[in-house]
Amino acid sequence: MDTTTLLLVRHGESQANLAAATAEAAGAEAIDVPARDADVLLSDLGAAQAAALGVWLGRLPEHQRPESVWCSPYARARQTARIALENAGLSLPVRVDERLRDRELGVLDALTAHGVDVRMPAEAQRRRWVGKFYYRPPGGESWADVALRVRSLVDDVSRIEAGRRVLVVCHDAVVMVARYVCEGLTESEVLEINRRTPLRNASVTTLRQGRTDQPWAVHDFNRVNHLDDLDVPATEHPGEHP
Repeated sequence: MDTTTLLLVRHGESQANLAAATAEAAGAEAIDVPARDADVLLSDLGAAQAAALGVWLGRLPEHQRPESVWCSPYARARQTARIALENAGLSLPVRVDERLRDRELGVLDALTAHGVDVRMPAEAQRRRWVGKFYYRPPGGESWADVALRVRSLVDDVSRIEAGRRVLVVCHDAVVMVARYVCEGLTESEVLEINRRTPLRNASVTTLRQGRTDQPWAVHDFNRVNHLDDLDVPATEHPGEHP
């Protein structure tokens, strides 16, 4: 059986990424988000990053180009996929799957880390005690919760797309958890990778699987050469501030 390839892409820089960076720099407690999380669009730079991603995809040899696309339902991911496919000259249907949505932050949504410390000190302390991987904010998800939906999605992709090249457009936490699931990483291993190499906007992480009963292997992680080649700035916005 041919190798199945996942091209995991984090969406381009979003308007909320910019708002969060502004709030953090100002020491603010809350982030002036432009819309609910599912409706946040790309910034102008994020759209340029998505276009650069598309140019790179279009320049790949035919045997390396994506054959199908799976995408988060969130607007910034769908916009990234649409712009990339247009610039790649690829006419592929986009399969939207809610399991690829961003991690839900619940009551901590739109708060900076400082804001959580000030407004919800008990939650801040509980997060420090439980740790990033297992901490679930009220109304939200832990990384372990995200792993449950990502695990079922990977099983479906592995079965439905066996032997094909699949572009997956999603979010930083989802990409990191996909590595955890596919490579059989431990909690400490995936958190150390995330700490050491934060995922950049419009970056590409490539995973490959020879057979459905074999583990996945990472071949590229956090790749942004396609941005550098077109002089489009890479950005490194953390996806979750609390």
